[in-house]
Amino acid sequence: MTPSLTPFFDADTFTYSYVVADPATGYCAIIDSVREYAPNSGRTSYHGADRIIAHVRDHGLTVEWILETHVHADHLSAAPYLKAALGGRTGIGARIDLVQQTFARIFNAEAGFATDGSQFDALFAHGDGFPLGSMTVAVLHTPGHTPACVTYLIGDAAFIGDTLFMPDYGTARCDFPGGDARALYRSIRRLLDLQETTRLFLCHDYLTPGRTVHQCETGVSAQRATNIHINQSVSEDDFVAMRTARDAGLDMPRLILPSVQVNMRAGALPPPEGNGTSYLKMPVDAL
Repeated sequence: MTPSLTPFFDADTFTYSYVVADPATGYCAIIDSVREYAPNSGRTSYHGADRIIAHVRDHGLTVEWILETHVHADHLSAAPYLKAALGGRTGIGARIDLVQQTFARIFNAEAGFATDGSQFDALFAHGDGFPLGSMTVAVLHTPGHTPACVTYLIGDAAFIGDTLFMPDYGTARCDFPGGDARALYRSIRRLLDLQETTRLFLCHDYLTPGRTVHQCETGVSAQRATNIHINQSVSEDDFVAMRTARDAGLDMPRLILPSVQVNMRAGALPPPEGNGTSYLKMPVDAL
């Protein structure tokens, strides 16, 4: 089956969010939403989320799920805002516990911070399936970029998070705490074993020289043939060597510190302190 889907692009973080609907029932999922954050002021806003809300209401859709492919390190999730406005249940990969345990230590999280994923309404393991209207969402565990990364397969569309980018840009980094280049190689091979007609929808598109238009969709056959990091001729050991060397020269993402603190809490800010204000920590020399 082919779902109805609409992408939404956040130019500041190069992030694609999606509204994915079952045409037969009008039930939909929102995948990888964005809450804008200005690091110079600490101010947040919901311009992109408001566009999604307007789209859902204008098309008479019913939100069943608000999903994350992983704990993002480059943008804040708008999941609580969307849930308050539209309803639905939040979900993420079941190994969110590993991410929470790691970053709870890095950020010295408050004593009551749970590291069992209970901030989310549903946790998904590899092979799980759950309904989206009359359709079924199949879950693939695709770790490597983070331990909790999952892919959501809805009909002929796979929402693959940060595992792959456009073929001319390559693959996700694996140097965050809990990342694993060998695991990413195997996850990507799992994706490239999907049917050739499967459409792959990205969480990000970073332009390369010579390409001026952002794109959110690629395909299994195109990735197999032309991905500059992991086409069908690249061995696991060669990929791991390339990815490790490449990651060693990368800076941390601009918004990793605020993003992870919020996203490991399912999009919520840390609890307010005695003066009623929430604070985001900036650990020194920790990453």
